Parts: sequence; structure tokens; C-alpha cells
Amino acid sequence: MIISPCISICKTDPSTGYCYGCGRNNDEKKIWKSEETTDKWKLDNLEIIKKRLSGWQLESFNESYEHKINNGVSLFKKNLIKD
Repeated sequence: MIISPCISICKTDPSTGYCYGCGRNNDEKKIWKSEETTDKWKLDNLEIIKKRLSGWQLESFNESYEHKINNGVSLFKKNLIKD
């Protein structure tokens, strides 16, 4: 199973249409939720997302997504629960 790239920072950049947290657009978010979506599509989409993000945004995404894969929760959500 491929874990969703959502890192719980769900705000869309009005000029690009991409989420500030995960870099996906609304159509991609819907496709991720579909039961018919293949793992290959998800892996390809993860690569596309990583190419869209850069600098601190990419670093933040990579760190939080890795934490989510390893611990079941994004760093952002972990910090919300902790407070």
C-alpha cells in the first residue's frame, strides 16, 4: 500500500492550484482516494509532486511524509496532538 502524500497542511495556493503541504491539485487528491487508482499511478504522482516542490517546501514535505510512513502520522499532526 502506498501512503497518501497528505501531510495535514491542507491549504491551496490560489495562483497554482497546488496544496502548500503535499503539492497536489484537487483532481489528484480525488484520484488518490479512488479504489481503482493503481500503485503505479500513485508512485508516478509522488515523483511529480516532488518535482513541483522546491527548497524548504520540498524538505518539509520529505521529512513529514517519511515520518508519516514510519509512524502513521505526519509531523504536523503529531505536533498538534502533542500540544
